[in-house]
Amino acid sequence: MTSIAEQSQKLVGDFVKQHSKGGGEAMNGMGMGDPANVGKAFFEMTRRMLTDPTKLWKAQMDWWQDYITLVNNTSRRWLAGTPSAPVIETPAGDRRFKDEAWQQNAIFDFIKQSYLLTARTIQNSIKEIDGLDEQTARKVDFYTRQFVDAMAPSNFVMTNPEVLKATIDSKGENLVRGLKNMLEDLERGKGNLRIRMTDEKAFQVGRDIGVTPGKVILQTDLMQLIQYSPSTEKVHKTPLLIIPPWINKFYILDLRAKNSYVKWLVDQGHTVFMISWVNPGKELADKGFDAYMEEGPLAALDAMEKVTGEKEFNVVGYCLGGTLLASLLAYMKAQKDERVKSATYLVTLVDFTEAGELSVFIDEEQLAALEKRMNKRGFLEGYEMATTFNMLRANDLIWSFVINNYLLGKEPFPFDLLYWNSDSTRMPAAMHSFYLRNMYQKNLLIQPGGVSLKGTKLDLRKIDTPTYLVGTKEDHICPWKSVYSATQIYKGDVEFVLSGSGHIAGVVNHPDANKYQYWTSSRLEKSADDWFDGAKEHPGSWWPHWQQWIKEYAGNKIDADKRIPGKGKLKAIEDAPGTYVKFKVV
Repeated sequence: MTSIAEQSQKLVGDFVKQHSKGGGEAMNGMGMGDPANVGKAFFEMTRRMLTDPTKLWKAQMDWWQDYITLVNNTSRRWLAGTPSAPVIETPAGDRRFKDEAWQQNAIFDFIKQSYLLTARTIQNSIKEIDGLDEQTARKVDFYTRQFVDAMAPSNFVMTNPEVLKATIDSKGENLVRGLKNMLEDLERGKGNLRIRMTDEKAFQVGRDIGVTPGKVILQTDLMQLIQYSPSTEKVHKTPLLIIPPWINKFYILDLRAKNSYVKWLVDQGHTVFMISWVNPGKELADKGFDAYMEEGPLAALDAMEKVTGEKEFNVVGYCLGGTLLASLLAYMKAQKDERVKSATYLVTLVDFTEAGELSVFIDEEQLAALEKRMNKRGFLEGYEMATTFNMLRANDLIWSFVINNYLLGKEPFPFDLLYWNSDSTRMPAAMHSFYLRNMYQKNLLIQPGGVSLKGTKLDLRKIDTPTYLVGTKEDHICPWKSVYSATQIYKGDVEFVLSGSGHIAGVVNHPDANKYQYWTSSRLEKSADDWFDGAKEHPGSWWPHWQQWIKEYAGNKIDADKRIPGKGKLKAIEDAPGTYVKFKVV
């Protein structure tokens, strides 16, 4: 143990010495949320709770009765080996307690159930408080969950059987390795703890991921436009543009051949164009939402028209890219520009009334603090946005890696999806402020004339482009019922499909994987619940269903040699995936 202490002391000493001259730049790691505002919410919660102490007393008595039962059950099991039914079951899908010792060892089973009982009591008590406004209630619930997750016994050496065994077996070497890993993560984050989720050396964009062949044929300040090479002898006449979100990188749609949405589309005979957004610096601080429209999809459509000679295009928008697509169509409608033949929205919000768990970060105090930080730098730092999203699934995206990397002292496992998740991007200050205030805070996009781009007032009600909407059942970022609300806004033919799983896996679900399911209905009810009650469930991916739908708008087949990237009026700048996507925030 003396050796362990000496090694630990040296590691910490070296780190402190290196940063003692002000090299660190630690900032608010809570991302969009300012912790100072949480205190006000919890003060109001406490005040409301004390106005009805009987509820609190009843919750405590219920917990006490269950706890006494747990103590008695554990005593019988310990003394007489008598098994008994658990007082509280581990929630389905909770991987924190997957080690056999949590069930087989009486002490660890007691620790686990004590925690689950206490967690349930705390969270239920919070949810039953009357009189809190919606934003305060949401904030209290969210940060209570953060605290409860952080206090799980699996997160501590002495109460995690797997970690305890590893510590004994290695005589503490796992903790020394873990400390080394933690200090390296602090070093990478310049004082912020940026937890590695995967082996970042195992992947390289353009080598292992994002490898579908193509060429960059256009570059603006904000994006590179990729045209992918055909893989079939014939291709559909109508080209297809994909607008990904710029909150993260486009290659989530082109990870590997076995799960690439891009490759699958190309293999179906589509001429696919992809916007690859820039990872901006302070020089782009003043680029607003209208610039993203003008230098993004509008510039892309002009380029596509030039290289293909076509006047009509199908467009797919993913998440924030879909919000931009809706804004684009409203703008084009006002300009009498009818080039978009069909629109596909993947997990897209245009009505932000119920905007998911990200709403917890949207109030005046937090937005003002965020804008102050952004205006100082010119952008929102990538790790801040990443931390915000990770907090939405803290057990999976924070604490599991704390255990693996720091307590067990292991290296993170190579995983392409987690590599992408860690490859964060910045947001220009002007654009991000506009987006958060006009969409999330004020919900102006669904109000006719509520948002103006390039001097043109937008009215989503006038969009009559044939529309295909995809929501995902377990989406915590874009709740599917909020996605569904767009069916009541657009005119013309509208198809809504609900996919199983969540924001990423429900969208990127290759048919060959035979995973999940999706729901369809021939009727668009006013209520999302009514739609679901009448919907039919189908096994597998929604992609083939979309392919059948898009055929009406994809046009006849033409020779693929007419769609070779770089052979048209715009010459190839470089090979796909281009350079913009390869820039990493260090």
